[in-house]
Amino acid sequence: MTPPLPARRLHGEGGPSPWLRPAGARAVAGVMAEVSAIGPYFAVSTAAGETAGPDWRPLTALHSDIGALRAWTGRVGRRLGTGETRVAASILFQGLAARFWSPVVGAVAARGLLPDLDPARVRWLPAASGPLPLRAARPTGWEITDPDRAAAPVYRAVVTELLEPLALAVQEVTGIAPRLLWGNAASALAGILPAVAPERPDLVAPAASLIRGLLALGVLEGSGDLAEPAPGHHFFVRRSCCLYYRLPAGGMCGDCVLLSPEVRHGQWAQALRQAETGPFMER
Repeated sequence: MTPPLPARRLHGEGGPSPWLRPAGARAVAGVMAEVSAIGPYFAVSTAAGETAGPDWRPLTALHSDIGALRAWTGRVGRRLGTGETRVAASILFQGLAARFWSPVVGAVAARGLLPDLDPARVRWLPAASGPLPLRAARPTGWEITDPDRAAAPVYRAVVTELLEPLALAVQEVTGIAPRLLWGNAASALAGILPAVAPERPDLVAPAASLIRGLLALGVLEGSGDLAEPAPGHHFFVRRSCCLYYRLPAGGMCGDCVLLSPEVRHGQWAQALRQAETGPFMER
C-alpha cells in the first residue's frame, strides 16, 4: 500500500488543510494520462507494469549528485555552442522548471488534482535532449476542494520540494544569481499557457488564474508580470534575463526584460493579429 503524503509537505507547518484531501491512485493515474496528452513536458508515466531499469534515477539525484549535474551542464553548453557555464546552467534550469511545472499545473487546471512528484519516489531517465522522461509507478496526490487555495500547495510541491534544492545545486556548479534562476522558474511557469492553448483551450483560464497566484508567492514574487492585453491572450514580462542572448545563435526571448516597450507591444500586436485566424498564444 502506498503511504500517504507527508502532511507537512503540502499542508505546511500549520497542520492539515481542509481544502486538500487524498486522491486515489486510479484517479491520479487517470488525470496524469489526460494531462500527458497535452505534450511531452506534461507527460508522467504511471503504468503499473512498467519496469524501471537501473538507468532510472530518483529526482533527488538531480540536486544531490553535483558531479553529474556539472557534467550535464557541460554537455548542454557544448550542444548550445557556449563555454559560459552560467549560460548553460540557466538554460538547463529553465528546462527542468518547465518539466516540473507542466504536469502539476496541468492536472490542477484540468481536474483540481495536485499530483505528488515526491522527489524520493518519482524517477527520471537521462536524455540527450528534450524533456526528461518521468515515471511515478504508484501515483498519489490530493484533490483541491477550493480552487482559490490551490497556489500555496502547488508552490510547496514544485518550488519547495523540487526547484529550491535544484537551484542550490546549480549555484554550486556556477555562481549564477538566484534572481535569475527564479526568473527562469517564473518564465517556465508562464510558458505553460501557450503550450496548453492549442490542445486544451479550456484549461487556459484556470491555468492563468493559478499562475497569477503562484507569481505572488515566495521566490516568484516580483519575478515578472502576466499581462492579458486581450481576453484569453497572455504574455509574460520578466524582470531578469535568462542569458539566452549570449548564445551564438541566441537573441532576446519574447518575455525578456531587455526588450523595449515598443518592440514588446509590437510583438504582442502581431501575435493577437495571428490569433484572429485560429487559437494562438505566445510568451
